[in-house]
Amino acid sequence: MKVEFRFEDHLPHQAKAIESTVALFSGIPKRHQGVYAKGGSYMLEPRNPQLTIGTKFLENVQKTQLGNGIFVDDTLYGGHFGIEMETGTGKTYVYIRSILTLYETYGFKKFMIVVPSKAILLGVQKTLEQLQGHLKAKHNVDISKHSFVYDSKDLGRLRTFVESHDLDICVINYQGFNSAKNLIQKEQEQGGEILWEQIKDIHPIVIMDEPQKVEGSKKKPSKARQQLTELTPLFELKYSATHRKEFPFNSIYSLDSFAAYEQELVKRIRVRTVYGQVPKDQPYLRYVQFNRDLSATVELFCQQQGRQAGKISPKKFRVENNADLHELSGNLPQYKGYRIAAQPHATKPLMVTTPAGDIEFEQGEAKPSISQEMAKRIQIRIAIESHFQKQFELLDAGLDIKTLTLFFIDDVSKVRDDSVADNRGEYLRIFDEEYEAFTGKAETQFKLQEYSYLFPKGIATEQVREGYFARDSKNGVAELKYNKAGTEVLSKSQEDIDRGIELILKKKDELITFSEPLAFIFSHSALREGWDNPNVFTLCTLRKSNSDIAKKQEIGRGLRLPVDIHGNRISSNEHNVLTVIANDHYDHFADTLQKDFNEEMGFNREEVTPTVLQNALVNAGVPLEKITPLLVNALRHELTRKKVISDKNVLTKDATEKIEEIFFAHETLAEHAIQIKKHFIMLMDQKGSRKVKVENGDVEPILNAECKYVSEGEFKTLLDRLTTHLSARTLYKFQLDSDAFIQQCIRETNKHFAGQKLVYTTGVTSGDVGFDASGKLVAERDNVVREEEVEYRATPEEYRKTDLQIVDHIMYHTLMPRQAILEIVRGFHNRDLLHSQEKLEDFTRLIFNALKTAKAEGVHAYEVVKGYELDRSKILEADVIDEEAFAAQIKRVYQTSAARKKAVHEYYNMDSKGEYDFAEQLDADDNVVLFTKLKKGGFVIDTPYSDYSPDWAIIYRTEGHLKLYFIVETKAGKDWEDLTDVEKSKIKCGELHFQAVSDEIKFDWVNSYKDFRNKFVK
Repeated sequence: MKVEFRFEDHLPHQAKAIESTVALFSGIPKRHQGVYAKGGSYMLEPRNPQLTIGTKFLENVQKTQLGNGIFVDDTLYGGHFGIEMETGTGKTYVYIRSILTLYETYGFKKFMIVVPSKAILLGVQKTLEQLQGHLKAKHNVDISKHSFVYDSKDLGRLRTFVESHDLDICVINYQGFNSAKNLIQKEQEQGGEILWEQIKDIHPIVIMDEPQKVEGSKKKPSKARQQLTELTPLFELKYSATHRKEFPFNSIYSLDSFAAYEQELVKRIRVRTVYGQVPKDQPYLRYVQFNRDLSATVELFCQQQGRQAGKISPKKFRVENNADLHELSGNLPQYKGYRIAAQPHATKPLMVTTPAGDIEFEQGEAKPSISQEMAKRIQIRIAIESHFQKQFELLDAGLDIKTLTLFFIDDVSKVRDDSVADNRGEYLRIFDEEYEAFTGKAETQFKLQEYSYLFPKGIATEQVREGYFARDSKNGVAELKYNKAGTEVLSKSQEDIDRGIELILKKKDELITFSEPLAFIFSHSALREGWDNPNVFTLCTLRKSNSDIAKKQEIGRGLRLPVDIHGNRISSNEHNVLTVIANDHYDHFADTLQKDFNEEMGFNREEVTPTVLQNALVNAGVPLEKITPLLVNALRHELTRKKVISDKNVLTKDATEKIEEIFFAHETLAEHAIQIKKHFIMLMDQKGSRKVKVENGDVEPILNAECKYVSEGEFKTLLDRLTTHLSARTLYKFQLDSDAFIQQCIRETNKHFAGQKLVYTTGVTSGDVGFDASGKLVAERDNVVREEEVEYRATPEEYRKTDLQIVDHIMYHTLMPRQAILEIVRGFHNRDLLHSQEKLEDFTRLIFNALKTAKAEGVHAYEVVKGYELDRSKILEADVIDEEAFAAQIKRVYQTSAARKKAVHEYYNMDSKGEYDFAEQLDADDNVVLFTKLKKGGFVIDTPYSDYSPDWAIIYRTEGHLKLYFIVETKAGKDWEDLTDVEKSKIKCGELHFQAVSDEIKFDWVNSYKDFRNKFVK
């Protein structure tokens, strides 16, 4: 049985990546070369329309960069564009959809997808296969007839690629590209056509997958890079999770690791370690580090108090001479008599007095210690336990997902040992023992019996585990050979790896069905590229030592969101967790992994990014129409000039003091100076805490359940009534004077375009030509293309658009009535300008923004939509609590008072200190009967700008014992004039929404708890 994968075509991050590529060509006219191609030996128009990559292109790049939070470039890098997408977020899907969208929109026909390895090539081939039906439905294209994998034995297919007049996509790995030119030229010598020259003349568009693995370095470009340059592609689109700018490009889209985690596009990461298995009644102690203040940081078991009373987990303390570890542990009996015996010293071991005598600890050392042999057994044991816990958790939740566990090893003989009779290596022998022990437990047998219908072939040990390794030409397990540095496998070994990966991919679909019993996979680390299976929930790297822990590249093999047996992608953040089993301590593993993420993302907490500058302008209340690439750059230049940031966009040491002294020269910046400075500092503070969360699986997570009293009598009645009010879905009503609006659009568009002329950018090609010995016309040197602007009094025929085409374009983007659009177009004084695609898009944008503003100003009421409600379970969904943030006590997590019995949940994540203070005062107010923070995106109000989610729901008791329902939006520290027009409009919409829902509810915004009492409690 195979699973038929179902692809979603509306995921925002993928749509944004596709739109960012297509937007590069907005308004750019296409030009066609003459009938005489270079060399003159044949007459053929190029299959791809040629482009003039110049000023307009740069403007499009800058707009796209600003919209995606990327610093705008001042120059173009020869038609090379970068798209960053985190592993597991659909990079291959995005570039395939981008190809088809470019084909539909601009008529680009010839594409070459260049990949770095056979493994990725096979993956792309598999994806094209799986996408066949999906692409047919979306683009009416049978992709199987318009794509092929390059085969050096079939150059005829390459000729078809050159000669066909329709869409064609060639998939080739860079090793094949290295040899392609030589093979083609060899055939030419034997009388074949000049195929290489023909490929150059069609100017294919190159899609490069993982370019950092294809191009080599600036000092030593790979053969593939050299030949790609010689091929003169129309442009190159480079897709990677980890770009390196050895060869410059304009970055146009970025979805890094942090953004992917924040948007829940990949699994969460949880780490379980061998040290987490130390029994809690043991005197566990670790010397973490020596500190600058001459203290030592140690970790030991600690008994918690309060709501978590009785819970024992590791905790770090700073200690000096004579520190009592028994007292620090919360009086756990195993630490009785344990003290720090001497003042910690940078170059000496830490001395600890125990009832059994003094013990020395080196930095990083923990006791009781675990041998490497025992560590491997514990890792395998935890992996098996984690596998079944996740499998049963998913099934109990009604999710038909089969889980997989992946072991990466470095030594094949640890799994396949030809020196023993049964060929089982050390790891396989341990696995079999631990697997049989776990599945033999009564509780495991009970759950397996409950779901026995899903395992028709049973779960016998020999059926559930398998090894996938490099294979030689005779299909035997191959020993890999590396270069002298040990960093890269030799080419012969790479062929063996490719054969192993081919076996993996052949079984990819069957592996996620319950009819296939295989669930535990051992594989060599070198084959990791083949293991992008979405249903890997447990990953265990069995190393020879704990010094070489799993890195992001290996973790990435299990980050994709899972797929059920029906082919549906499952986006439940609650269940989508990858558990990594580490032979390491949690904090060291998490820190090392975080550094690896940061290095690959190029993340620097002190770097001032375009997103920070843009958000500072937005939050400061600068009108949106003024926030352009030029304004963002102006702010950047002024901060650099005053040495708040360096030339490399990094904060200087005394940036906080220096920014207060700035007097902005730019008029708009000066007008909003106070708020820009304030929000810039706030945003940089927030950025400093930006990281991919690595959860600690060794400690019990904070369970943020509903408080027990929620289901009790009056509280339950009140909560049910509140939820009923919140679940109501409404639509806004607005009044719009059509005639006045049409006249307003005519005035604004005529004013905006006043004095603009119809100018087209064209490329003029020049070069020397001559005749060769046979009398054929040839170019004696490569042509040079220069950009020229040509002003037209009348639009050239090839660019003319009919009124119908113009109206259809505007109607598609604004959903306005055809007649209204036609009147606006007829009232526009310079009708010829709209033949330019660029001007038409600008014209459409003006009308659309005017419409949004007019709707917002004209909203006068909301109407409840009967029979259509929001999902009640999402409205009051509990926050997932960050244990680290809670433990750090930095006002990012608020713990409600159990004694006061007011909050729906025990814990709430806070967006700011102001929110935290507000929650604290709600909890302390005797007149508050019930309060909860509303889940962003769970409760939404439809507005002309976008969906709106207020912050708080509160039930309040007045003196007359009347219970009032309040919905509150908090804007801590702001006055009404500090709010943006969009914020003000959304608050107005909130008021009208709740007026339509119930007279019992009052809505308003507040800037403090005092303001709340003044506005709501009178």
